[in-house]
Amino acid sequence: MGEREREREREREREREREREIQTDRQTETDRDRQTDRQTETDRDRHTETDRQRQTDRDRQTETDRQRQTDRDRQTETDRQRQTDRDRQTETDRQRQTDRDRQTETDRDREREIMFEM
Repeated sequence: MGEREREREREREREREREREIQTDRQTETDRDRQTDRQTETDRDRHTETDRQRQTDRDRQTETDRQRQTDRDRQTETDRQRQTDRDRQTETDRQRQTDRDRQTETDRDREREIMFEM
């Protein structure tokens, strides 16, 4: 093998080495891109899950608020009913007092009649 032949062989070897480096660089870049894509997708998934969790939390809070409002409404209705009951009792008490007053007046009238007849 002549000197030229060896030089050509070395040149071909250098060219193959450059090709391997280019391939390695391309593969490294492709791997980085894929990793970046996976990380981006993972980040999106986490963000989506975080959003879902926040929505779930808001929904729970809304339901809790509704339940509290329902409880307040029931308490208000209970309070109204109790007030109505107290009002009825007060009216019943007044009526009884009026009846007692009438009875007392009737009793006095009878006593006067009896006294008058004597």
